[in-house]
Amino acid sequence: MRGEPRDGRIVIVGASLAGLRAAETLREQGFTGSLTLVGEEPQAPYDRPPLSKQVLLGRVPAEHTGLPRHRDVDARWKLGVAASGLDPIGKRVLLADGTDIPFDRLLIATGTRARPWPHPGEAALDGVFTLRTSDDARRLAERLDAGPRRVLVVGAGFTGSEIASACRERGLPVTVAERGPAPLVGALGGTLGAMAARLQRAHGVDLRCGVTVTSLEGDGRLTGAQFSDGTRVDADVAVIALGAVRNTEWLAEAGLAAGPRGVTCDAGCRAFDMYGIVTDDIFAAGDVARFPHPLFEYQLLSLEHWGNAVAQAEVAAHNMVNPGPRRRPHLTVPAFWSSQFGLNIKSVGVPTFSDQVVIAQGSLKDARLVAVYGYRGRVTAAVSVNQARSLEYYQRLIETAAPFPPAPGAADQIESPVPVPSDVPDPRLLSHGPTVALTGHLPDRRLTLVQPAR
Repeated sequence: MRGEPRDGRIVIVGASLAGLRAAETLREQGFTGSLTLVGEEPQAPYDRPPLSKQVLLGRVPAEHTGLPRHRDVDARWKLGVAASGLDPIGKRVLLADGTDIPFDRLLIATGTRARPWPHPGEAALDGVFTLRTSDDARRLAERLDAGPRRVLVVGAGFTGSEIASACRERGLPVTVAERGPAPLVGALGGTLGAMAARLQRAHGVDLRCGVTVTSLEGDGRLTGAQFSDGTRVDADVAVIALGAVRNTEWLAEAGLAAGPRGVTCDAGCRAFDMYGIVTDDIFAAGDVARFPHPLFEYQLLSLEHWGNAVAQAEVAAHNMVNPGPRRRPHLTVPAFWSSQFGLNIKSVGVPTFSDQVVIAQGSLKDARLVAVYGYRGRVTAAVSVNQARSLEYYQRLIETAAPFPPAPGAADQIESPVPVPSDVPDPRLLSHGPTVALTGHLPDRRLTLVQPAR
């Protein structure tokens, strides 16, 4: 790269939501150099949230979920080929087809993949699915169209719960197995988890909590599953919803602070090397990134949210083509939403970063409410159930570190103004990972300091 930040060669590894929005922002910011996007999947960038909702319900074909383009990015697209390595000294991205791409600046946006069933032989049974890609959604929707006798969903996080909801809306019998005490508990804590459990059972879900699936059974084709409590269920479709794996293996020899919890970067999206030195030409954004946030005691956040991928990609792209004084931090308050069993669930902040929760509006009994979370006496998150209009108010409380419990403010009906423990479980107790992980206090590995030769 010659001294001008709006010239040179930029490579984006990851051609999904974060990669596309970063490419568009680079051009909007005046980048005139060469731009290359590398993507493992052969499809052009597409939207993932509809896969567990409209696609599974048969309302939208999987191939019709492409992301809208905000502008022409004038890029070279390398689709259908995975990145296999990174040479940070020679500044080359190595590809699985044996070629490489030189860069001056690099954005890592490789996201996540579905965590597979841990037993390969059982995972290969006809009828066992994961849900992450458009091909996954297409194949699963086709199998649901065929009318299976029973669907087993392993894991009751947001993805697992949305799959179960789609199956029940289709009229299909569903069993959900969750190692934790309730659905959604890893993301929302015990109070709303208990409400989600009641809701699923009211919609006819055979919900089994506190158990694990010990084996999937079948001879070539799935016939059922055994549970840790000694029971068994007959099923001809099983969907493994055990959370996500961050796509960082290709960075194993790159010398970056990259591991199972993601690529560690600063608030400006610049990646750290394995010794904690920030790089100036390698950036990270989206689900694969873990970054500090001042609202949450600078712990490193890993987020699997649509909105975060967009906002972080835009910050990363801005900082890639602007010198130091004009760079800006990624300080967006995390937000996500889910639609399941007739409910619209929206969240701002980090519910898992909490020790107490209060129902500030509405009622658990009516499943129409706002739950506000606090940590050490300040507001850190809010979750609405069929009452999203109030979230903007609570977002301001989060941004200003307002005292917890909050003043009545936006409340019109309060079921219980008394805070209770938020009951956020240890992620190791769940059969799926939380959609927001606080990872700053969980180091991936110990490093041995190697002193340079004198």
